[in-house]
Amino acid sequence: MTTTLRPTEPLQHAADGTRSRRYQVCVNSRPVGAIHLGTSAAFGDSVARILHLRIEEPDRRRGRGTVAALAAEEVARGWGCRQIETTVPGGSEAALRLATALGYVLRNRGMVKRLDGTPPPLPDGSRARSMTAEEFARWNARAEEQYALTWIERGVPEAAARAKARRDHETLLPQGAATGNMLFSVLEHEDRRVGTLWLALREEDAYVFDVETDAAHRGRGHGRTLMLLAERQAIAAGRRVLGLNVFADNTPAERLYASLGYETTRYGLYKPLL
Repeated sequence: MTTTLRPTEPLQHAADGTRSRRYQVCVNSRPVGAIHLGTSAAFGDSVARILHLRIEEPDRRRGRGTVAALAAEEVARGWGCRQIETTVPGGSEAALRLATALGYVLRNRGMVKRLDGTPPPLPDGSRARSMTAEEFARWNARAEEQYALTWIERGVPEAAARAKARRDHETLLPQGAATGNMLFSVLEHEDRRVGTLWLALREEDAYVFDVETDAAHRGRGHGRTLMLLAERQAIAAGRRVLGLNVFADNTPAERLYASLGYETTRYGLYKPLL
């Protein structure tokens, strides 16, 4: 049997510069599912995205999804893409196994924690304060650089990674430290600065965009304290869900978040197109 992709619409061009197209997945010309392929708004036209892939129940567990994903890679190569990425929902073990078997590498995961409304206490000797203007300027430059390097280390071309870091910071912080619903905090322990936190208060939830323990003070539990601070700030603002992103290979952070009750909601994966 032959599995092919049949276009169901012309190539679409969006205002943000991305391209996309929907296809039927066919076996001997019989439709058995659908796939939606596009390019990345975050990383540019050289990175493709599998936006959606579904095989109908009667045809599952027969390799249809595998062949459809491989066919999508060929389409992406024809578009000139050098990398392809996809997102798998948390708890979808079958989809995660398929992506891994096809050579996709875990890049990051989204996690959330539902808060019970009781602010957790900070350890004795720890307190938080707002960043000063001078501290914010130094932190912002360093955070943007570290953010770009994180993507570069995970297979994103340097130019695209730096462009994404610059664009994300400009979009999220149009007024810098004065941007509404953005909280920038310094954690001190026994009157010594030990770390920083950037928390966003969104309409439905709160989100940790950046959390870091200063290098000289790592391994002493301050990362946990920073995350407790994030919970306190979220609860004080009336939010009951706290989300974050953690990059692959950051095992200490993954263990910390799991111990605090965070659950994975999505996996981000990528694959080079050779």
